[in-house]
Amino acid sequence: MDYNVPIGGMAAGQAVEGFYLLSEAASKTTAAGKPFLSAALSDRTGRIAAMVWDYAGPVCAADAGKVVKVRGEVTEYRGAPQLRVEKLRLAGDADRYDISALVPAAPIDADAAVADVRALVESIADEDYRRVAETLLERNLETFRSIPAAKSMHHAFLHGLLMHTANMLRLADYLSGLYAGTVDRSLLLAGTLLHDFAKREEFRFSPLGLVADYSVAGQLLGHLVMGAQEVAGACAELGVGAEKSTLLQHLILSHHGEPEFGAAVRPMCAEAELLSYIDLIDSRMEIYREACASTPAGAFSDRVPALDGRRVFHHG
Repeated sequence: MDYNVPIGGMAAGQAVEGFYLLSEAASKTTAAGKPFLSAALSDRTGRIAAMVWDYAGPVCAADAGKVVKVRGEVTEYRGAPQLRVEKLRLAGDADRYDISALVPAAPIDADAAVADVRALVESIADEDYRRVAETLLERNLETFRSIPAAKSMHHAFLHGLLMHTANMLRLADYLSGLYAGTVDRSLLLAGTLLHDFAKREEFRFSPLGLVADYSVAGQLLGHLVMGAQEVAGACAELGVGAEKSTLLQHLILSHHGEPEFGAAVRPMCAEAELLSYIDLIDSRMEIYREACASTPAGAFSDRVPALDGRRVFHHG
């Protein structure tokens, strides 16, 4: 029995025991009517599916985001590792475990990233767009700096939204220069900064700061609509004209590109189109980074659901 094995280092046939983060949990029933728990466990090194057969609780979906102690065997299911759990319980006050080993964090210097974001925001030439960006940045700085950018797809770790947005701002800065005759740099940078701010309201967070689930407003409205509403309110408060307010809202509402990917409307100006591509580029590159990080050089990764089940080749 190996104790507190990093998930990224687990191998089929290995018996493990230790403390992990319960990322997801769903109570289900087999065709024969027997209860079981379908779950996902995670730590700083990765994530693994977990099955607890003949299990009716007490651990359930409401415990997602909490630390659990598990004992089980690593197996393989459809080409991906899976943990068959024999024992499962919530961690108690008397338990001792290293939280920093369980909660994944962005591989960045958060203070330096915030400084980079501030510098780019200060460089926005249009006064109205700059005031909106600076105002909402200061209001949201604490959550913007700390929260993940997603529940599971990409940047799903502490400081993930900061990492994602800082990367996107650097891309927006470069591409606005490359397409200077077509793109309004001020509008693009402001929209890039603000595009995901409402994720703080879209998600419910675990005590450890990761995304546990979607909020009611997150499910009924989503961060695009809530983000556009926040921008509209800030523009009205700051006396920014209707056209600039509408353009900023449009960038937020269309930044997923197509309705099938969650966009409220399709991009209808150059800055909106470019923002949707910048968002896609950074999200995809993070998916590749994570896949390569858990795959030996010269090998193919497991199938990646976010890439339509493709395998990633880590060429070293």
